[in-house]
Amino acid sequence: MSQNTPARPPKPLYSNVSPAVSSPCTSVCRLDEQKVCLGCFRHVEDIREWRSADDERRRVICAEAAKRKSLV
Repeated sequence: MSQNTPARPPKPLYSNVSPAVSSPCTSVCRLDEQKVCLGCFRHVEDIREWRSADDERRRVICAEAAKRKSLV
């Protein structure tokens, strides 16, 4: 006899969408030699981290990207 245990709800996935910090993605998505996106100027590691980053970290990522963009 097996007991029917209710299925656990799926764990929520982190979202790319934040009401406080919008993604800087411009859908260009090409990396240069330093692994920086030519569209949004985020480093590939920042792009990977975006989904799990909180709003504060996302602001830092955006600021770093803006700094890279200003140097071009």
